[in-house]
Amino acid sequence: MSTRAQIRFATREEGVTFSEHPDNIHAQFYVHHDGYPEFLGVEIAKSLLDSTSIDNLEIEYLDTKHGDLEYVYYIWQTPSKTTWISIFKTNTFNNKEEECIFVGEPQKLLEKYD
Repeated sequence: MSTRAQIRFATREEGVTFSEHPDNIHAQFYVHHDGYPEFLGVEIAKSLLDSTSIDNLEIEYLDTKHGDLEYVYYIWQTPSKTTWISIFKTNTFNNKEEECIFVGEPQKLLEKYD
């Protein structure tokens, strides 16, 4: 079974918390399977920490919407500041409300899910 996810890159903005969706994203990728935090979340964290590549990412237009996502990841970056990751558990197929299940730096994500 597929676990679909999107990875979105955003700039840290004043007044926007890491546990909410930002209005402005700069890049977006789609992952058709293995999108759960114990796999994709760990892959993202490792990539940010040691430049490990992530396979099977599809580049998307910024306004692409999916009706069957289970996770949405935000990579929050600003020059000269630490990078943070937010993970939202969602089920757009069943119109369930999204829940922010993780906010933290890459190392904290590894400690929780690896």
